[in-house]
Amino acid sequence: MKTLLLLTAWCLLFLLCWPLALLVLVAWPVVWLVCLPFRLVGVTFTALFALVLAILMLPARVLGGGKPATVA
Repeated sequence: MKTLLLLTAWCLLFLLCWPLALLVLVAWPVVWLVCLPFRLVGVTFTALFALVLAILMLPARVLGGGKPATVA
């Protein structure tokens, strides 16, 4: 459904304002490359927080404190 909506929006943009559509087509890889470091930092912090949570919950798990904690 998301792909169909994106395709429909792209066709409307291309029909109504084709220079803007071509600019978006050329600029999208540049925007993706600029956003890539932020995504990598986000993944790193998620893994770091999961590790800290696992270390903090280890004594409770060893002593039988119920089911293990999960990170959403």
